[in-house]
Amino acid sequence: MISGRLLVRLAAFAALLAIIAGLFWAQNPAFLSTGNLRALMRHMSVQGLAALGLTFVIVVRHFDLSFPGVASLGAMTLGWLIAIGMPLWLSVAGGLAVGVAFGLVNGIAVAKFRLPDIVTTIATGGLAVGFSYFYSNGTSISQNFFMSGILDLNDQKFLGLDKPFAILMGAALIGFVVLHASRFGHGFYATGQNPLAARFSGIPTRSLIVAAFAICGMMACLSITLLVASSGAANVTAGNQLLMPAFAAVYLGAALFGRPSVGATLAGTLMMSTMLNGFTLLAIPYYYSDAIVSTVLILAIAVFDPRVSALIGRIFARKKERLA
Repeated sequence: MISGRLLVRLAAFAALLAIIAGLFWAQNPAFLSTGNLRALMRHMSVQGLAALGLTFVIVVRHFDLSFPGVASLGAMTLGWLIAIGMPLWLSVAGGLAVGVAFGLVNGIAVAKFRLPDIVTTIATGGLAVGFSYFYSNGTSISQNFFMSGILDLNDQKFLGLDKPFAILMGAALIGFVVLHASRFGHGFYATGQNPLAARFSGIPTRSLIVAAFAICGMMACLSITLLVASSGAANVTAGNQLLMPAFAAVYLGAALFGRPSVGATLAGTLMMSTMLNGFTLLAIPYYYSDAIVSTVLILAIAVFDPRVSALIGRIFARKKERLA
């Protein structure tokens, strides 16, 4: 049953999204056209998959800065496998395996060896970018793409939805079941809230942290698979555009709905994609849109930080005491 507080948050999110969409529509009526809305959903699909994977890491109170580099290596692995004539399913599986492998390395380093997550993931991300140059010395790969069927992931429909958006919805459904409707998912939240208490309660906290990083790596590579399908080529910079929107979507959703979750991440991704799509439609230079996304990320982190929330709560409490 939906609580009253959640209904208020949903209404506030819907109102804010409507205001943003209305402002863009007033500047350019094409914003609400069918073609542009489909483009928005495709963009949301790429960013949303990366953000969904990152959600698991944020839930266990860790950070992963490696997934853009890992995604680039996944893209080049996918492109290389297609170029040498491997079946599409095997090529995609190879790209996803790269994400899982690097995620396991990150998770084991952080959970088992207690290495700092930020430093560790920066290092593994740089390592992944370095490996991605081995396939073609840094040049893009597009051989056999038209014959492999990879482009169909972007062009075809599934149940009336563009396939990228259908993949996002399928992944979100699986993520929701895992994170919110299973004991496995409750363990992620318990690990993030109080790892010591969770461990004494019998929850395998270290294994869950490893799993969170592995999921993040795999989802980043699934995200980049859709980007490769839309661009028709794999290149070593493919993952560069994932980092800021993914973090902004997760933290913005958490700020709007009170905690990180699959639904909150989807809401944050929709809002971020709406803003970025509107900026593109209005031909606003990318450095302005990047600055706005960065500002949104800072504000979302500030609101989500429990110390800031507590400070705001104390300020309002003092005002109530004075009025009383």
